[in-house]
Amino acid sequence: MDFGFSEEQDMLRTAARDFLAEHCPTTFVRQMMDDEKGYSPDLWNQMAQLGWLGLAFPEEYGGQGFGFIDLTVILEEMGAALLPSPFLSSVILAGQTILVGGSEEQKKTYLPKIADGSLIATLALTEPSGRFDAEGIAEVKAAPTEDGFEISGTKLFIIDAHVSDVMVVAARTKDAGDKSDGITLFLVDSKAPGVTINLLKTMDQTRKQSEVVFDDVKVSRDRILGQIDTGWPILGKVLHIACAALCAEMVGGAQRVLDISVDYAKERVQFGRPIGSFQAIKHKCSEMMLQVESAKSAAYYAAWAIDEDVPEAPLAVSMAKAYCSDAYRYTAGEGIQVHGGIGFTWEHDMHLYFKRAKFSEFTFGDATYHRELVAQEINL
Repeated sequence: MDFGFSEEQDMLRTAARDFLAEHCPTTFVRQMMDDEKGYSPDLWNQMAQLGWLGLAFPEEYGGQGFGFIDLTVILEEMGAALLPSPFLSSVILAGQTILVGGSEEQKKTYLPKIADGSLIATLALTEPSGRFDAEGIAEVKAAPTEDGFEISGTKLFIIDAHVSDVMVVAARTKDAGDKSDGITLFLVDSKAPGVTINLLKTMDQTRKQSEVVFDDVKVSRDRILGQIDTGWPILGKVLHIACAALCAEMVGGAQRVLDISVDYAKERVQFGRPIGSFQAIKHKCSEMMLQVESAKSAAYYAAWAIDEDVPEAPLAVSMAKAYCSDAYRYTAGEGIQVHGGIGFTWEHDMHLYFKRAKFSEFTFGDATYHRELVAQEINL
């Protein structure tokens, strides 16, 4: 059995790594952390020209028609570079939601624009409860009107909402005993009357998040994504895709932390010897490598399951998210320890990876949440 990447995928990885090394050094990442937009439109357009934004979209919607594993290769390199961009929000969250649940007209309207970089979109899912399940969609409600719906309520921790042109908004349209029933998805213009977006000051400024307040925002019926009250099955599938994508990012970041730490352990000399020769340091690095390699296996299996749309995809994704969340946090924390005092300073890049690891750990549910999903999948 061949568990490796194809020659074309290896070439794609090399090209992505070289491009990001040139255009996204950590000095650029720090500039974007201080920039209110949080990304560079010029770099975004270059990524669009490379075909990255439409890589996994079908060709009839302006994409390249590649598979999710090909996208995983790009995502892994983005995670290693800590790329600050709306890629996760626009291409994965909103783009996949439109691809999975949108009408033919909606797909042809929005996906080519996402693919060519002319439109930035995001998914407004989480509310102040911070939950990623159907019960978490409770405060934002859409009431029917003569011409469509009016949306009211607050969404929280919405990625890249402040630079988005359109949002896919999950709102409750019916109260039911089964909370997965009664959720509807709407395509809402980010600058529509009644929409207020407040940029949040969060720990990881490489990925901006916002509070989005809807005050009787009017939405016509042609802006409904899918069918009324049946949005959760679409969201469930998209969350699996998003989790697998985030796992790819996490293993890329964890591998970069390991590489930086091992290089430092070889170069830093104490008592006349490289610190990597001391058992305490070499065992830390060895355990970091075990964590990273195991996380890769879980993430690649999840990517394959998503690509093949196999029945065990939800189980594979939750296993990967649980393991990768812990592994990236652990590796980033140990990386700081390997570096000693310098690892705690603002000038060193290690804290950037630790903050991204903490953000990724809780995004789309933490390890505890996904272990519970794993238990449910095996009927425990």
